[in-house]
Amino acid sequence: MKKDILAAIKLTLVLIVCFAVIYPFAVWMIAKTSPNGGKGEIVTFNGKTYYSNIGQSFTKDEYFWSRPSAVNYNAAGSGASNKAPSNADYLAAVQNRVDTFLVHNPQIKKSEIPVDLITASGSGLDPHFSVQAAQVQVKRIAKIRNIPESTLLELIKNKTEKPLFGIFGPEKINVLKLNIALDQLAKK
Repeated sequence: MKKDILAAIKLTLVLIVCFAVIYPFAVWMIAKTSPNGGKGEIVTFNGKTYYSNIGQSFTKDEYFWSRPSAVNYNAAGSGASNKAPSNADYLAAVQNRVDTFLVHNPQIKKSEIPVDLITASGSGLDPHFSVQAAQVQVKRIAKIRNIPESTLLELIKNKTEKPLFGIFGPEKINVLKLNIALDQLAKK
């Protein structure tokens, strides 16, 4: 029995060193070699600094609306709502988002609203949305900003990020970068 306890203590100490010292140090070193030293991609626009890898709240009609956040875009508290799809509060929140979207986009049918515009991601901080989520908002933005729809569709095409290695994941768009490009387009 003493032999087993001694072996368990040795294994515990080895694992503590591996997973509490070596592994975090290795991850930290890899992060330091990445762009911006592992602090994320920083975007500066109009004198303000943003992190493009964290979801931002865009709710004005002249912008592409971002994906909803279960944590109110607070990067200190990443997480989902953890409510079941049958939960009455969750269903009410989703229905409220649908109703709000339809009020601001009257030319769109409920069935045309992409799910990523009315549901939060697992982290609540997803900075991306689908190409369809951008395209469904084009009519509203074109009308408000007096920009041709074709110009906005071209902007969406230019800001679309392809799947990793062309096969992993869907096409997506970073909402912050798209809205900054939209502001730059409007200034021209």
